[in-house]
Amino acid sequence: MATRIPVVDHLLLEPEPRLKAVVCAACGADYLTRRNACASCGGTEFTTLELGTDGAVVAFTIVHRAAPGIPVPFVSAIVRLDEGQTVQSNIVGVDPDPEHVTLGMPVRLTTYVAGTDDNGVEAVAYAFAPRS
Repeated sequence: MATRIPVVDHLLLEPEPRLKAVVCAACGADYLTRRNACASCGGTEFTTLELGTDGAVVAFTIVHRAAPGIPVPFVSAIVRLDEGQTVQSNIVGVDPDPEHVTLGMPVRLTTYVAGTDDNGVEAVAYAFAPRS
């Protein structure tokens, strides 16, 4: 099996792919990205929390223009996880049009290989796909 590394710190690959949040020890505010200080209370101590993989689309847009080499159209969305956190992510595995992507659509975390270096190390990214 190839060596795999997540493209962002808040993606865990083992034992199963999940996202993790950092949680302020003082006030309980949670964030997906690393923090030096809490934006809510200024606290500087954090714990981590593994998040679930299921959520629902709460906002989305169909992107028709992107940087060179990025295939369009694609769906960029805000997903509210079942635990309440919100995540910006692409929606994959669905036609990128409003007939197939809807507000409230149930989705599940998925991963994909975003690239492979010359040594065969895979950079793994995440997205959400419709839940069946």
